[in-house]
Formats: sequence, structure tokens, C-alpha cells
Amino acid sequence: MSIKIKLSLMMTIFAVVLLSLNLVLSYFSTRDSLQRASESNAVLVAKQIALAIGQSRAVYEYIGGQNPQARSTTLSTALQMTSTERIVRETMEANDSLIDISGIDPYAPRRESARLFGESDELEETTFFRAVAAADQVEPLRYEIQWNGERVLESYIPVKFSDRPYVIRVVSSYRSITAVLSEFMLDQLSVSVLLLLMVVFISYLMAGELIRPLQHILSRVNHFSAGVFDARIGMKRNDEVGKLAQKMDQMADNMNHYMTELRQRNEENRLMREHLESIINQTADAIHVTDLDGTISRINKAFESLYGWTSDEIVGSRLDFIPPTSSDERSGWYKAIERDRPFVLTETVRLRKDGSQVHVSISESPVYDEDGLIVAFISISRDMTEHNKMEELLRRSEKLTTVGQLAAGVAHEIRNPLTTLRGFLQMQQRSKSINQLHTDIMLSELDRINLIVSEFLILAKPQAVQFEIRDIRFTIGDVISLLDSEAHLHNIEFESHFYSTPVLVHCEENQLKQVFINVLKNAMEAMPHGGKISLFVGEEDNGNAVIRVEDEGEGISKDRLEKLGEPFYTNKEKGTGLGLMVTQRIIEGHQGKIRFDSELGKGTRVTILLPGAKRELQTEESGAAG
Repeated sequence: MSIKIKLSLMMTIFAVVLLSLNLVLSYFSTRDSLQRASESNAVLVAKQIALAIGQSRAVYEYIGGQNPQARSTTLSTALQMTSTERIVRETMEANDSLIDISGIDPYAPRRESARLFGESDELEETTFFRAVAAADQVEPLRYEIQWNGERVLESYIPVKFSDRPYVIRVVSSYRSITAVLSEFMLDQLSVSVLLLLMVVFISYLMAGELIRPLQHILSRVNHFSAGVFDARIGMKRNDEVGKLAQKMDQMADNMNHYMTELRQRNEENRLMREHLESIINQTADAIHVTDLDGTISRINKAFESLYGWTSDEIVGSRLDFIPPTSSDERSGWYKAIERDRPFVLTETVRLRKDGSQVHVSISESPVYDEDGLIVAFISISRDMTEHNKMEELLRRSEKLTTVGQLAAGVAHEIRNPLTTLRGFLQMQQRSKSINQLHTDIMLSELDRINLIVSEFLILAKPQAVQFEIRDIRFTIGDVISLLDSEAHLHNIEFESHFYSTPVLVHCEENQLKQVFINVLKNAMEAMPHGGKISLFVGEEDNGNAVIRVEDEGEGISKDRLEKLGEPFYTNKEKGTGLGLMVTQRIIEGHQGKIRFDSELGKGTRVTILLPGAKRELQTEESGAAG
């Protein structure tokens, strides 16, 4: 139902209520007026009767004063002309609404003798008591009673004559009042219906006029709801409707601005999503996303190509492609997630759909929502098969290059002493005599060849090693004790700074001793005039062992630092350059690192980092205790 019809109905209902109330009030007011008119008529009748009775008595007294003969004839005629019954009868005949007129003496000793005139034979007790009550009143008393099954008005009018009070009872019919009242109400009802029709028509026109601005606003709101924000209401009014129209225009301006910005953002998001979709689907790395329960929610094409599962097969299910041999990776992954950092495996093995294994590099990271809570995990897998092949080829190429360099260096280093030996042998062959000086030089050159071959064999020959957990402080202490005498001969002093707690490493102790001997001998040879060598043994925050050796020697230039460790590169007169190469290989075999820092004229510092074994030892002890 429209507002226009609702307003018309409300105004019509209001008019109906007002007209109904007017009819009710008119009914009661008219009824009271008619009753008062009937009462006034009854009073007038009573007074006329009382006056007629008085006149009758005056005539009677006048005639009584004449002679007896004339008085008898005249009295009889006068009494007939002025009798109360005749007056009452003629009065009732003249007024159809009168039903009964009675005279009552309220001071009669008995109720039976209280009726003075009237057609009623017997005076009822109620009527007598009402007459007695009316005798003491100034105004008449009026009652509505039932008379022979008919509704009537009973009026008691007190009158006085010759100082004797009495009461005239007038009973009038209610039919006249009802007839007049019905005719009046019919007229009122006709007028009310006519007025109601006029009100309905006028209210409909007024409602249409009132609702017209709202209909205009509604038409514009329909445009707004359809997403068209260019239309404006443009209503210039100072009332509430005008203010509503202005606010609607402002809302349309704001929504138009927001919708334009939202479309731009949506277009940017769509382009970005398509760009990311293209990147994810076109990348060569396999990507899959899982929820917190491990159920896969998405994969890309590279994942299908690498592992063999299609999107329809794997999305919505759990994927367990970790082989039994790599089951320990699960605990590492959960620990990484608990530390809120990505979990990266440089290289591992995963199972394909057909059960075959593939070497991959996997990185797994949590995905966060706006509140910083983890909602998913994304895993990126890279096929390392071709990469491993290339690394193997590169490793073989580097080995061949190194072998070539070593072969060239060994050939060059051995050729020089061999040339000396050949020359001295030729000289002795010609002279056919043995020169002791030449013999000593030849033995020295043979020793040099033997040293080169021995170090080369140490570098090239695979050695069976057995790693054990050792306190690196004691290993370095043994080396210092071994070299201490030689250091004193060259005026060199060892200054040690060791941790008070054990510094444990997983190592082959003899190989590490060889490393420390090489480093300390290089430091001693760099200080021909003596000095101090500082040694520090401690731990980093992550538990790795740190060994630092600092000397006060001549130092090494930057260009020479870059070549340290190359075979046969040395600045020593009798060196081979293989010592640092062997040292670096031993450190790499222990998963450690070695770094050289030096400056000419200020000495050299060698830093060695080795993986700590304290956590591993604690784990073994707790396992043994369990």
C-alpha cells in the first residue's frame, strides 16, 4: 500500500471519528433539548390546568352568591363548562403526546384519597411518593418510565392555589421525541456522509500533493540502487523533505566517489590477481598451499608436472610425499613454524605419484591473515635433478682443472730439482769422481722432491677418518706444547685466551692438529724477529666453536690474500703452497669455515669456525639417561 493511500485513509479515519463524535454529541444534545421542551410543555399544561381549576372555583363561588333558583341552574351549567375532567380531556385531545394528566394532593392523610382528578382509578405508591417529593421542590421532577410497555416521560409539577399546594402529574409519550430525534439524526447523517465524501476526495488530493516530493526522491533512489549515481534530486526546500533530498544528494556524491575508487581498486586487484595467477602458473617451481590441518587447497601446473598429481586428484586431500628415510624433516618443519620463521630445505627427496623419488629443494612458509594469525602454509618445490647434474659436471670440471693445475705445478716443482740432479750427475759422470758438495745438494733436491710428493699424496689420497667429540681447547693446547720450544728459539711468545667451559666439536683430532700446526708455523715464519701470537678459543651465540690466531708479522697484501690456498702459491723460499690447501680441505671436511684478515705491517688474523657439538652431546646423554 502506497503512502498516498495510507495518508488518505488516515485523514478519512480521522474525519469519520470527528463526524461520528459530532453525531453522538448532536444526538444527546438534541435529545436533552427535546426532553426539556417536553418538560416545558408539561409545565405549561399543568399551569393551564391549574389556572382553569382556579377559574372554575371562582365561577363556582360567584354563582353561589346569587339567589337559590338562579344559582342551581347556572351552577350546573358552569360546573359542566369548567369541570377539571373536561379541561384535562380537552387538553389531552389538543395534544396527542399527552397520555395522562392527574392531580395529586401530597398532604392527603391516605394514599387512596390523594388523587384529585385524572383518569387513573388507583394511585400507585411510587407515584404518590414522587408527588410528595415534588411538592417540596421549586422545579418540576422528570422521570423516564415504562407505561403499558411504552417509553414515556413522567413530570411532576408543584402548583399552589388558595395557599394550598398540590402536584399535577403529566405523562407524555416519547414517540414525538423519538420521531423528531430520528428525523434530525437522519439529516445529520446525510450531511456527515456528504462531508465525508468531500474529506476523502480532498485528503486524496492533499496526500498526492504531500507525497509528490517523496515520489521524486524515490525515483532518484531507484537510480542510486541501480548503481547510477550521476542523477541528483536537486530539490530546494527548507522543510524536512528538502533536507532529506540534500542529504540524499550528498550521499550520492560520496557513493559515486567511493564506487569510482572501489572500481579502480577492484580493477587493480583483478589485474594483480591475474598477474599473480600467471606468475604462479607459469613459474617453473612447484607450489602447493595447505591449511592448518595439512589439507591441500591449491596447486599450480608445475606441481602437477613435477609430482604427477592433478588438481582434481589432490585438492581437498592430505598429501604425504615425504619418504620414510626423511621422516625427521617433519620435526624440523614444526619447530620452524613454532619459531615463526620459514622452513627451508636446501635439498631433500620427495615421492612422486608413481612412487619414484625426485631430488627437490623445498621452502615452506606460513601465510598470515590481517590479525597476524597463521591461516595456511605455502610450499615451493624446485626440481634439483638437472641442477645436480650440472653441479656434478661442474665439480668434475673443477676437479680436472685442479688436477691439471696440480699436475702442472708438480711437474714444474719436480722438474727444477731433477734438472739440478741431472746436471750434477752429468758432471760427476764426466769427471768420474764424486764431489761431496754436489752429493749434499743432490740429496737436498731429492728431499725436496720427496716433500712435494708426500704433501701431494696427503692431498690426493682418500683417508679413512673417524670423527669424535673433542674439547678443542685441549687439541690446541697439545699443538702449543709441541711448538713452544721452537717458538722460544725464535723469541716468539704464545698468549692464550680460552673459554673456562668446554668448547666441544665433532672432529678428527689429528687432522685438526695438522691444521693448527700449519697455521701456527705460518704465523711463526711471518715473525723472523720474534713477537707475540695471540690465540682465542670460544663459542658464538649459536654454539659454533671459534678459533682465532693473530700474529704481529709482516702481513699479507690484498692481492696475495685472494690467492691463498691455491696449489704451489707461496712466498716461502722452500715452501710448496700445498699446506694451506690441505688446511682448507680439512676445514671443509669438518663443515667449517676459515677466513684470513691481514694488513701489511700490522700482522695477520686467521679465524676458524667449526660446528659445535654441545647440543648433540646433551641429546646423547639425555637419550642414554632415558
